[in-house]
Amino acid sequence: MDDKVLKRLVEDELQFQPNIDAAHIGVSAERGIVHLSGRVTSYAQKTAIETAVKRVKGVRGYVEDLVVQPHGDVHSDDAIAAQVANNLAWDAILPKDVIKVKVEAGWVTLSGDVEWAYQRIAAEGNVRRLHGVRGVTNLIMVQPKISVPDIRQRIEQALERQAEIEAKGIKITVEGGRVRLEGKVRAWRERDAIERAAWAAPGVTGVDDHVTISA
Repeated sequence: MDDKVLKRLVEDELQFQPNIDAAHIGVSAERGIVHLSGRVTSYAQKTAIETAVKRVKGVRGYVEDLVVQPHGDVHSDDAIAAQVANNLAWDAILPKDVIKVKVEAGWVTLSGDVEWAYQRIAAEGNVRRLHGVRGVTNLIMVQPKISVPDIRQRIEQALERQAEIEAKGIKITVEGGRVRLEGKVRAWRERDAIERAAWAAPGVTGVDDHVTISA
């Protein structure tokens, strides 16, 4: 796809989304790689932009240089940390008192151990929507209590069940509980779906996603 066309498609998608203010976002494209620059008012806005860009046909990758500049009152690190800790404590799917929170200049770092990847993702999702958060570093480790010998087979079966995935060209390698994914897919949504399927398999402790988007 021509880079000028791709740039226009990305800009149109950002303008189309009601939860995105695209007024201060710059877009450029080169060989299918989209570069985003500018400023946004929240970390939730930033992640919404990334999600929207990945939906656009022809995007093979993106570079993100968006700066979070919240409007209104500036929240102290102590206030953000207290709110994050409170949200995590009230989340029914998260184990109690295992996730640690650190906040520095509005940037939140999460650490600790959980049994499942969905818990790791849920913890980060809790933080993204809070006022004053400028970014998130997720250092939470997935440490399953069980060891599963047929992780690769379970992932392959999961991919076969999903209609949105064309997984014939995906190579899955498992060493211990760590999964390596390789191959090519047609769109970002397929890449994301494959990675989610890998994380969902019991016994997985990490996923190295080397799947690329076809030109």
